[in-house]
Amino acid sequence: MPKGFYTDDRGRVRPVAGRGGRSRSALLAGLIALSAVGYGGAVGLSTGGSGGGGGPGLGVEARKQESGDLARRGDADGAWRRMGLHGLKRTEKQQVACVDAAFGGVREFLRENGCASMERVLFTVGDDAGNSAVIAVAWVEFASRGAAQEFQDIVDAPGTGDVTALGVAQVGLADVAFTGANYGSGRDRTTVAVAEAEVATGYVTPEVLDALAEVAAQLPR
Repeated sequence: MPKGFYTDDRGRVRPVAGRGGRSRSALLAGLIALSAVGYGGAVGLSTGGSGGGGGPGLGVEARKQESGDLARRGDADGAWRRMGLHGLKRTEKQQVACVDAAFGGVREFLRENGCASMERVLFTVGDDAGNSAVIAVAWVEFASRGAAQEFQDIVDAPGTGDVTALGVAQVGLADVAFTGANYGSGRDRTTVAVAEAEVATGYVTPEVLDALAEVAAQLPR
């Protein structure tokens, strides 16, 4: 392992700097504590949270499928609502040099092959009980579909590095680190979308965090 990096829960190599988010063990401890007190209002339980959207009792997987359809149409707010949440904040899309916003094998691929452009954005979504998540999305465009597919294969593989998310201070958060545990990617012709989600406030189930990342990766550039 190179100095200054660690391996996250998905086996992905990440830089130590800025790793100050809550640990997986802390999240699990929180889950046990919430279960013990019957915390039925937490985002991502069987009804998908209290933020509205979808029918009562609709499971996370069904919500994810419907939300993905909305996301592919470019309706981010509708996608969050179908997950039982609502949009809170988002940044503007910000362009960055590809190599500057990546690390590990992903950075090496971009150094050797380049990319046409990279844009990043942050979303925060939540329910009416104060539980929320932050979602980072990056769109990486290439000169050919073949290069885009190769990039997606690399970024999806464990231990290959990643695209670095925007700083969460831009949406008014502190001490949230993206661990790579809740991840999704998508490809549209020559553009690859990479998304990750983490708890921002309160509690959000790992199942919902995974679904949010997968839905966000369907958003068109």
